[in-house]
Amino acid sequence: MLAVIVYHADKSWLPGGFLGVEVFFVVSGYLITALLVAEREREGQVALGDFWVRRARRLLPALFVTLIGVGAYTALFVRDELGQLRGDVVAGLTYVTNWFQISAGTSYFSELDFVPLRHLWSLAVEEQFYLLWPLVMILVVALGRRRYGAVAVGFFIAAVAANVAMAVVYRPGPVGTTLETPGQYIEVFGRELARLDVAYLSTITRGGGLLLGAALAMVWQPWALRRAPVARHARAVDLVGLIGLASLVLACVAWSDVVVGEDGRRGNDVLFRGGFALVGLASVAVIAAMATPGTWLGSRLGVGNPVLSWVGTRSYGLYLYHWPIFQMSRRVAGLGLEPATFAVLCGITAALAELSYRFIERPIREGRLGPWLRSVFDALDARTLAVRRRLLVSAGSIAGVIAFTGVSLVTAEVRPNEIRESVEAGETATTDLLDSISVSASDPPATTVVAAGSSPQSTVPAEVPVTTLAPPVASTSTSTTTTTTLPPQVIDLVAIGDSVMLGAATQLQELGYVVDAVISRQFKAGVEIVTYLNQLRVLGSVVVVHLGTNGPTSTETLDAFFSQLSEVPFVVVLTTRVAKDWQDRNNELIRALPERWPNVRVLDWYALSEGQPDWFYDDQTHLRPAGARAYAELIAQTVGR
Repeated sequence: MLAVIVYHADKSWLPGGFLGVEVFFVVSGYLITALLVAEREREGQVALGDFWVRRARRLLPALFVTLIGVGAYTALFVRDELGQLRGDVVAGLTYVTNWFQISAGTSYFSELDFVPLRHLWSLAVEEQFYLLWPLVMILVVALGRRRYGAVAVGFFIAAVAANVAMAVVYRPGPVGTTLETPGQYIEVFGRELARLDVAYLSTITRGGGLLLGAALAMVWQPWALRRAPVARHARAVDLVGLIGLASLVLACVAWSDVVVGEDGRRGNDVLFRGGFALVGLASVAVIAAMATPGTWLGSRLGVGNPVLSWVGTRSYGLYLYHWPIFQMSRRVAGLGLEPATFAVLCGITAALAELSYRFIERPIREGRLGPWLRSVFDALDARTLAVRRRLLVSAGSIAGVIAFTGVSLVTAEVRPNEIRESVEAGETATTDLLDSISVSASDPPATTVVAAGSSPQSTVPAEVPVTTLAPPVASTSTSTTTTTTLPPQVIDLVAIGDSVMLGAATQLQELGYVVDAVISRQFKAGVEIVTYLNQLRVLGSVVVVHLGTNGPTSTETLDAFFSQLSEVPFVVVLTTRVAKDWQDRNNELIRALPERWPNVRVLDWYALSEGQPDWFYDDQTHLRPAGARAYAELIAQTVGR
């Protein structure tokens, strides 16, 4: 739980913190299976109704508090997001958030959205397990204790099958649109689903951890271990557990994120090709040691440790509340928190989890709420009457909040995210240079240099050098028809960038630039573009570049990129502003470019935009209209046109 919270605060602090969810799956599989086995041995049967009622009492109260609280906050302070939130609320109520996210597609923009319920996907996986697993266990326990070993082997094989399914569904390589990377999508009932989303979010592919925990529970029950020979070897069990714990810590610290790569959205190949399985096995080792009587791990990290015991007993509330609280503070999913802000928000989360545990979760789970209410309404003394009045006022207020939230959600209009809207508007002012130039190769031959935004007959000022075009290349087919491929026209002003430049694409187009900007583009992906343009010799006098927002780059990649622009008289490169750990390193490399490439001029966008909050949306990276105007004006001033 602590690893997940740190990861959600800022991925760079603990890149593998998301693995805490996989550990949680293994723990859940172990605990639920052990509880069902214990019930069978104690009562002689598994009572399905009682099990599901206990689960409902345990899970639903805090979930309802989360959904009502998030809905009310959004209705009051972020009303434009209500329409987008409606589907998340319905999915959260029905515990299908993981399948809803797969169907909707967790796109690039999920990092830029206000998504206070996105974390419910893992709870959906667990709840689906809770609904189905007792049915499986009724058949299992009927086989008798002598068959538990064979059942454990069967569960282990099922866990292996789940991880194999994940590996089969997953495809290495960058993930673009369905047109760019069709192999990265699966068609289900006419809908294209991203393989990466299915592999990471689906109950089938993520069931491996739950099944590993269940396999362990069939052969490693704490009450049976007290009289088993293994209890005499607690130190050896501790050693295995410590190896598992060290492996988990190392994975959380050293493992990179779920999505990696310099050239766009790309899954972590190792993670989906056995990585989750290894984390599951390490978790099994730790759980086995914790459950064994007399082990150091069990006494120091289990109920014997008051701090971790407090976190453990309130882990459900901590998980439910921390993510919405983080989102209410930063408004954008992918924005990292400052350490001081993180500390304050963790304090708020801990306080809320404690109040929820003490006054909502435990009273309902233990069945104390009903008797208390009856005592309040049956008594007639003055003190009880005062409590009754306060209770009625509170109930009326809560009912009012629920009604207000429900009506607001039902009637809300679905509106696009501001950043999404800005970027999509910019796409209308961009040109795919690779496609457009290959198409224009069959146009009439160029006799003049074309400046973007001008008519084909216009000419560039005399001081702008004109690149000599290669002669037409004739190709003859087997028929008598001869097709002549003609060179494209030289483009005088070119701007190549990512989604930040997209926000100012309209303003740059008005200044005469041909803008080729694409979401998630990085320097490595841009090498192909500038290489192609250089080979065709279509670049004119000015190229503006703004990349480096979406991931780290290197000196080698930058040299490969700018070597293709060495004959362009004037190349302007913008530094980047993005709340990510690669920002400073990328900017350092960009500022050093003129030392190796004399035609490069650095426009320090990071420094010039400092202290200009009105220029940016909540993510502090993408451009509001005022920022787009300033962005284009600074480029124009730097170029001198």
